[in-house]
Amino acid sequence: MHGRERRLVKIGGEIRRVKGCTGLPQSVAEEAEALVKKYFDVVGGFPAEVVAVAVLWTAAKAAGAPRPLEDFLKCSKAEERRVRRVAWRLKEVMRLGRRPSVEDYVKTLAARVNLPASIVKAAVELLERNRRVLAGKNPWVSAAVALWLASFKKLGPLSSRPPRLFQAWRR
Repeated sequence: MHGRERRLVKIGGEIRRVKGCTGLPQSVAEEAEALVKKYFDVVGGFPAEVVAVAVLWTAAKAAGAPRPLEDFLKCSKAEERRVRRVAWRLKEVMRLGRRPSVEDYVKTLAARVNLPASIVKAAVELLERNRRVLAGKNPWVSAAVALWLASFKKLGPLSSRPPRLFQAWRR
């Protein structure tokens, strides 16, 4: 059995265990397992306990049987913060139909601060070259850092001198 299959089996076992503890119907557990298989690339890097609780919580909401997250957390060792993060990522991917690329985050931030296309292109290239280092990191922070570094390389450091307006005012 390869790594992916091993992870799926472990997550599936955890889903069944938490389902039994919470008393959810079998259809919710089947939906949760289908979500894990469909979006494994999004949730695969997190611990099995966290993924199981997040997908069960999401599947229960989708099935029209929402439960408070605390009900699921009582049956697992997962941390609430991590479960919420996985559930949020899962919801975003389900809503968009695909996982947002690094380029999407960079373009969104660059549009907010009116950066030129050359800086955006340099930031995207920087992130593409360092994709393995950024795995599991906050994509908004990674995009902001890449934009800052690209603008620093293109435009140079900001001047520490105040603008002329302020120099005239200080006299």
